[in-house]
Amino acid sequence: MSAAAPNKPNGRRRASSMAERLDRIEHDPNHHLTGPFVSDTPTVPAFPPQDPTGKNKHAKPKQKVAFAVDENSRSAGLWEDLRTMRWMRVPASSAKILGVPILLWLNWHFLSSHEPNPFSRVLFISGRIAGTPDDDPRYRKSYWDLLFVAYYVVVFAFVRQSITLYILRPFARWWGIRKEAKLDRFAEQGYAIIYFGFFASLGIYVMSGLPTWWFRTEYFWLDYPHWDIKGGLKSYYLLQSSYWLQQLLVMVLGIEKPRKDFWELVAHHIVTLWLIGWSYLVNLTFIGNAVFITMDFSDIWLSFSKCLNYMQLDRTSTVSFIWLICIWTYMRHWLNWKILWSVWNEFDLVVPENRHWDPPRGVWLAPWLRYQIFIPIAMLQVLMFFWSFLMWRILYRTIAGNALADDRSDDEDEPDSPIAEKLSKED
Repeated sequence: MSAAAPNKPNGRRRASSMAERLDRIEHDPNHHLTGPFVSDTPTVPAFPPQDPTGKNKHAKPKQKVAFAVDENSRSAGLWEDLRTMRWMRVPASSAKILGVPILLWLNWHFLSSHEPNPFSRVLFISGRIAGTPDDDPRYRKSYWDLLFVAYYVVVFAFVRQSITLYILRPFARWWGIRKEAKLDRFAEQGYAIIYFGFFASLGIYVMSGLPTWWFRTEYFWLDYPHWDIKGGLKSYYLLQSSYWLQQLLVMVLGIEKPRKDFWELVAHHIVTLWLIGWSYLVNLTFIGNAVFITMDFSDIWLSFSKCLNYMQLDRTSTVSFIWLICIWTYMRHWLNWKILWSVWNEFDLVVPENRHWDPPRGVWLAPWLRYQIFIPIAMLQVLMFFWSFLMWRILYRTIAGNALADDRSDDEDEPDSPIAEKLSKED
């Protein structure tokens, strides 16, 4: 009896420990999903008292909008930036890299216009199928696609850093965000709104020209193999590949400050790249387009809700968060379960002679590919359920009477941005 007694508190501690872990995640300022909803305690009263002179003693001094960038985003010289991958941070260096193929293309175009331009394969999609009409050109996979993807990794590095450094961070300072960590997070999420807004729209436009329009899943498999790809679909697919590879590099190189759920995000990016690569290789771009739409459209509202919270627009943020949960549930669960159901149940719509591993014919769907397709989508779904659970917990506590955020900050121990400090002294 004496040996069994200690086991009971151990069991209670395990249950308590699980609850504590969930609570820590929910209020963890460094978690990529819940962190943005852990905001600062307001340092200025909502209705600050007025002094007899009529001046507001608690009013924040107006900030000048500074366009200076931190030292990590300054070039150390092109060669050094290339050697250390610093060009991922420095727009000036990535612009120089981008300019080389453009200049070579222009030079060939104007001086050797009678010959095919070899640099077109870097800047534009390649592999057009001969004889396809100009009003509906079709393309095949090509090894040159790898060069195209690599080039647009640099494009996305340039675009990302330019927008975050020269547009979004100054806007955040103008709004009144001073902490360096919040400036970075706001810029990251603002860029995500721009990227996912554009590519969700592009993905829907691409799908509108396919037989799979609005998740008619049987056409993932009918008429397989879909090796002759529409130009819009191929461009969309390869650009998405470039973006996710660039985002993985951003994480690995520490361009974004790592969250505590760093490995969750690394796993998410690796599984995403796995899905992109395999679906492109085995001619399943129709299903890839569908998965992209479900992820991108919901990510717009996730990033939008985060930005509203950083801006301390509490009521708007709450409404946006509720809308996010609705969109997230439909896109990331209902539609993804529909895709998973199709993989498991409609795979056999592929005619038997094409359910083999025969790459010369563009046929790759051996029976074991059913699992190869199903497993990574299911893995993503497990991760989505965990994140959904966290979101519902936040919403429950909001409805129960708490704000979306508590009184802890993701940068409470971090000093003001040096630029912000300098500006406040000048004021």
